Amino acid sequence: MLTIRATMPCLAPPAWAVLERKLLDMMDQAVYPYLGKYTRADGSLIWGDRWRNGRDGLDDLYESFYNWPLLYLLGGGDHLLALGQRQWDAITRQGEGFGLVHDEYEVGYDQFHQAESYIYFYFLCLADPANSTNRARAQRFAGLYLNEDPDAPNYDPERKLIRAPHNGSRGPRWGFNEGTPNYSWSAGMRVYGLPFSDVPGIDHYDDLKDPEKARRMGEVMRARMGQGDVATNLLVTSLVANAYLMTGAAKYREWIVEYVDAWRARADANGGLLPDNVGLSGQVGETMGGKWYGGLYGWTWPHGYYNIGMAATVAAANAFLLTGDPVYLDLPRQQYDAIVALGEVRDTRDLEMSLRHHWVGALEEGQSAITFVAPYRYGDAGWFDYQPLSPIYPAALWNLSMDRADWERLEHLRRHEPFDWRSVAPFRTKEDSGHERPWLRYLAGDNPGYPERILQASYATVCRRLALIAADEADLTQVNIHHWQELNPVVTEALVQLTLGAPQTIYNGGLLHVRLRYFDAERRRPGLPPDVAALVERLEAEETVVTLVNLSPFAARRVILQAGGFGEHRFGRASFEVRTSDYPGSQKMYAPPPLTSTTETVSVDSPHLEVELPPASTIRLTLQTARFVNAPSYALPWAGDDIPGSA
Repeated sequence: MLTIRATMPCLAPPAWAVLERKLLDMMDQAVYPYLGKYTRADGSLIWGDRWRNGRDGLDDLYESFYNWPLLYLLGGGDHLLALGQRQWDAITRQGEGFGLVHDEYEVGYDQFHQAESYIYFYFLCLADPANSTNRARAQRFAGLYLNEDPDAPNYDPERKLIRAPHNGSRGPRWGFNEGTPNYSWSAGMRVYGLPFSDVPGIDHYDDLKDPEKARRMGEVMRARMGQGDVATNLLVTSLVANAYLMTGAAKYREWIVEYVDAWRARADANGGLLPDNVGLSGQVGETMGGKWYGGLYGWTWPHGYYNIGMAATVAAANAFLLTGDPVYLDLPRQQYDAIVALGEVRDTRDLEMSLRHHWVGALEEGQSAITFVAPYRYGDAGWFDYQPLSPIYPAALWNLSMDRADWERLEHLRRHEPFDWRSVAPFRTKEDSGHERPWLRYLAGDNPGYPERILQASYATVCRRLALIAADEADLTQVNIHHWQELNPVVTEALVQLTLGAPQTIYNGGLLHVRLRYFDAERRRPGLPPDVAALVERLEAEETVVTLVNLSPFAARRVILQAGGFGEHRFGRASFEVRTSDYPGSQKMYAPPPLTSTTETVSVDSPHLEVELPPASTIRLTLQTARFVNAPSYALPWAGDDIPGSA
């Protein structure tokens, strides 16, 4: 591995570097008051001893800690990995006690929710790929969809489909809920409307206040949604890709290709749009009267494109990562382009938007309510539920492809939205995302102050959450299952963007697709070393520009850069400034001599590069980057291609 030594002194630490380290150090400590208030000694959440939510909700318990191993991967303290693992194990045991978990995996629920919780597990595997327990889990979990567990026949290899919308460690979980079919009125679900509009006598959601009508709707939902494959099951590909990245076993790649190709063929037969349901015979619309829409977490109910876009993007990203074939990225493009083509400029104050709370970044106070919206859902009456478009989808595509056409998708959205994309609003969504717009303008050279402002906003968010934790006097045995995740004091969006050079991970099952990762060469662990800050300043298809700063005036640091989150890229040439003047100069002089430098270029030709950072030093690297040229793996830089115990 080539080593480059920084020679430029850092005499005026940039504000972004100081803020970055302050944020990391602050969150290192922020987890302790959170744990102290909300968990028992064994890590389990302080809550009731009886499950009250049917099949739903286990994901919310995992989500309360999901990004702690990600913070460790970014450079957080060693304790974050240990605590992150402890909390995963504790929630798993708690889920077993509630009857929701069997053999350490969820018994059976939809993948929209399962995927939200299993990103936690993927971060743990990426953070510590030598963990033999997690490696065994990764293979066992993926095996649930390769039919390696005879008690969990989730997959039909002949028809290339997952047999039920609810699936897991006990195989297909037929139906929609337990006991007598029923879908009763709920204030929280009212905004999403009726799952089906063709049930006689049920014309409005409020009709479900009638127990008999709620029972009839439940019967229809069980019959139509309780069996067969749905598009949201594409999120299972991350579970299988995780096992591949842990082991390198070809069977996992082959399964992903087979399953994603089957859905691509169905989309092609439907004019490019993913049908959202497939019957057990393999026929689209089998339980829906021939309709390509209406499946669970599909185009009609409850979220439409919000989760269809996630499923298509995540699955395409996984297939692209493991095969290198960019044709897979056309699948999410087709879904996005279809609804954009139907978009209009409307006054959002007049719209009944089912996900209004998600658009805090687009509809913040002081901005115009008249903006570009697109239909998220499709039902018997056609397209409906017009809402703003989140740039997370085209940003994720551009991050993978670096294609000018994908950048133009972002520019098209920017041209049609009335507000300033450079604005940084202080908020944290459930997905810990939403600041793609100002970050993209920073990369475009149009928002130079973004690093400082997003780090300040993140700092403010952590402070607010710590204050909320301190003020929380709720009876924890009675709180809503979302209580803890709404107070989690770890926020990572800014650090992912600025240090790794990528948008935040797609929350529902996305893997960490980033341009760079870092490792502490001295401590042999992932993440930036102490005192070191990083800023990715530019991303091009074949070039990466990053600045590293060692803020310590006392200690030298050694950091390893990796090309890609999984070593899938390769560095070519590296260019950087080398000091040619004397420093620190003579003690007889009141100031050091003027700094002069020259540009040096070296050949790296590797997915890894080590940089030595003397005390109070900095280096700006322009890295030629060949993308998606190596087999992706969780292997650590000092292990070569080997993951201990993966054979």
